[in-house]
Amino acid sequence: MDKITLRVDGMSCGHCEIAIQDAVRKLPGIKKAKAARRKKELVVEYDAALVTQEQICAAVNNTGYRVV
Repeated sequence: MDKITLRVDGMSCGHCEIAIQDAVRKLPGIKKAKAARRKKELVVEYDAALVTQEQICAAVNNTGYRVV
Protein backbone atom coordinates (compact mmCIF):
# COMPACT_ATOMS: atom_id res chain seq x y z
CA MET A 1 0.00 0.00 0.00
CA ASP A 2 1.11 3.51 -0.81
CA LYS A 3 0.19 6.61 1.15
CA ILE A 4 -0.11 10.23 0.05
CA THR A 5 -1.08 13.46 1.75
CA LEU A 6 -2.76 16.04 -0.48
CA ARG A 7 -3.43 19.68 0.29
CA VAL A 8 -7.06 20.49 -0.53
CA ASP A 9 -8.52 24.00 -0.80
CA GLY A 10 -12.19 24.76 -0.28
CA MET A 11 -13.10 22.58 2.72
CA SER A 12 -15.06 24.53 5.32
CA CYS A 13 -17.24 22.01 7.18
CA GLY A 14 -17.78 18.37 8.03
CA HIS A 15 -19.91 17.90 4.92
CA CYS A 16 -16.92 18.94 2.81
CA GLU A 17 -14.77 16.29 4.45
CA ILE A 18 -17.40 13.60 3.89
CA ALA A 19 -17.96 14.58 0.25
CA ILE A 20 -14.23 14.32 -0.51
CA GLN A 21 -13.79 11.05 1.39
CA ASP A 22 -16.81 9.47 -0.34
CA ALA A 23 -15.61 10.50 -3.80
CA VAL A 24 -12.14 9.05 -3.24
CA ARG A 25 -13.39 5.86 -1.57
CA LYS A 26 -15.41 5.02 -4.70
CA LEU A 27 -12.18 4.52 -6.64
CA PRO A 28 -10.75 1.01 -6.95
CA GLY A 29 -7.77 0.26 -4.73
CA ILE A 30 -8.52 2.81 -2.00
CA LYS A 31 -7.92 1.37 1.44
CA LYS A 32 -8.38 4.53 3.51
CA ALA A 33 -9.25 8.19 2.88
CA LYS A 34 -9.37 10.76 5.68
CA ALA A 35 -10.00 14.46 5.05
CA ALA A 36 -9.25 17.12 7.69
CA ARG A 37 -10.63 20.59 6.99
CA ARG A 38 -8.60 22.28 9.73
CA LYS A 39 -5.34 20.99 8.24
CA LYS A 40 -6.69 21.34 4.67
CA GLU A 41 -5.41 17.83 4.01
CA LEU A 42 -6.53 14.52 2.60
CA VAL A 43 -4.55 11.42 3.58
CA VAL A 44 -5.08 8.42 1.31
CA GLU A 45 -3.82 4.85 1.55
CA TYR A 46 -4.15 3.07 -1.78
CA ASP A 47 -2.95 0.28 -4.03
CA ALA A 48 -0.89 1.90 -6.80
CA ALA A 49 -1.56 -1.10 -9.05
CA LEU A 50 -5.27 -0.21 -9.11
CA VAL A 51 -5.41 3.59 -8.91
CA THR A 52 -3.07 6.50 -9.67
CA GLN A 53 -2.43 9.71 -7.80
CA GLU A 54 -3.85 11.56 -10.80
CA GLN A 55 -7.13 9.65 -10.50
CA ILE A 56 -7.32 10.47 -6.79
CA CYS A 57 -6.70 14.16 -7.47
CA ALA A 58 -9.30 14.15 -10.25
CA ALA A 59 -11.90 12.61 -7.91
CA VAL A 60 -11.31 15.42 -5.41
CA ASN A 61 -11.38 18.13 -8.07
CA ASN A 62 -14.61 16.72 -9.54
CA THR A 63 -16.36 17.26 -6.20
CA GLY A 64 -15.72 21.01 -6.46
CA TYR A 65 -12.65 21.22 -4.24
CA ARG A 66 -9.11 21.77 -5.45
CA VAL A 67 -5.95 19.77 -4.86
CA VAL A 68 -3.02 22.18 -4.69
